[in-house]
Amino acid sequence: MNQTTQTQNTLRSEARIAHGVLHRLRQDLIVDAFAFRPMPPLEDAKVSRWVPWLPQRIRHWARWLPHCAVTFFAACVFLAGFTTSYDIGPLRGLLTAGFCLMVAAGPAVTLFRPVGAYWLSLAAFVLSVFANVAFAPYGSAFGGAAFPTLLAVMTLVVLRTRPRLAMEMWLVTFAVAAVVTTFVGRDVGDLPPVAVFSGVVLISAAAVRAWREERRQVVETRTVTAEERSRRTLLEERATIARELHDVVAHHMSVIAIQAEAAPYRVENTPPELATSFATIRENAVAALTELRRILGVVRSEDPDAFAERDPEAPQPTLASLESLLDSVRGAGLTVEAVITGAPRPLPQGVELSAYRIVQEGLSNALRHSPGADARVEISYVLGGIGLRIVNGPASRLAKPSPGAGHGVLGMRERVQMLGGEMTADHTEDGGFEVAAFIPVSQTAGEATSGGNRS
Repeated sequence: MNQTTQTQNTLRSEARIAHGVLHRLRQDLIVDAFAFRPMPPLEDAKVSRWVPWLPQRIRHWARWLPHCAVTFFAACVFLAGFTTSYDIGPLRGLLTAGFCLMVAAGPAVTLFRPVGAYWLSLAAFVLSVFANVAFAPYGSAFGGAAFPTLLAVMTLVVLRTRPRLAMEMWLVTFAVAAVVTTFVGRDVGDLPPVAVFSGVVLISAAAVRAWREERRQVVETRTVTAEERSRRTLLEERATIARELHDVVAHHMSVIAIQAEAAPYRVENTPPELATSFATIRENAVAALTELRRILGVVRSEDPDAFAERDPEAPQPTLASLESLLDSVRGAGLTVEAVITGAPRPLPQGVELSAYRIVQEGLSNALRHSPGADARVEISYVLGGIGLRIVNGPASRLAKPSPGAGHGVLGMRERVQMLGGEMTADHTEDGGFEVAAFIPVSQTAGEATSGGNRS
């Protein structure tokens, strides 16, 4: 009983496998066999890599080289068969010309309907077998190019679609060939070597197609990974900016709350309306401070050790701390010169903080990527804002690999864009690197900052 059950299970498994194979064969070769699937032109990058010596205007048309090659092959197939039609009489010559046109249409159709082109070429091959028998001894005029063209079409279909079609088309082709050869009474002894040769050709085409597909997926994965890394770096920089601005805004809100609470005690006989106004100001400031800490506290909680080495009560750095930054960089081995033009004046604390961070990141990049180079920091106080320029020369020794580096420019650009400024970052002609930024500052903001500092 157990042996019978095991046999039945084996038969069911084999039937299930056969059903799956037939289903895939039907989906690949029968369903939407003549669907319109045009072959796209080559990408500009590939054309530039393969024929970089061509002029730009001609290189644009070179994208259609594969289409021209397939069309040329189809034309050669037609002409090769058509030239044999002159020696077999007008009627047979006309039939041969029509047959050659049918054979040559297979490669051309692969440009638009690849699976349909396979069925067309297979039909031409079957027709050639019957024509060889019907029109003997002139059969070579009909079947000389049918099978080589069919093999070429199968190869093009595999290169255009998916690798598994190689096995499916090989099975269908030689099953049909065996049946037709037996039906016309010919010897099937020549089929095995031809089948082996065709299998090698199709397996090679499938391997090339699989390699190209794997390479495309690798390129896509690398592109997605690079974009994700840039996005993550940008989010991390935004989190850093949010933490820093949290400290700046929280400080100002705390000052507002304290000043509003102390103001009524500085005036004798304070009117009730004024005291109520100050109390409202304090309550709103405290509420805003609470909400600010509640929202941006989440950003801090994602990286609680981000500022573990610093004093949490220490103020955020400004351009007034620039000299200490330069001293620390000089201690690390970078020769740096600072030039300040214009009349230094107090700026909004967010602008001061961002300017300091941009200079800090620019010098850090110089240390990391251009060891032994000289650097120059230029700070220009102009009427509409502040200009920054950090430039370094070429490296005098080999830079050590720096995993995870290379995204500092994103952070600097994010800071500048947040403040409505403009920034450029590019290599210099001598092999160094230059970062130039301008951060606008309105006159009202500058006056407010100056007034706040004087009080």
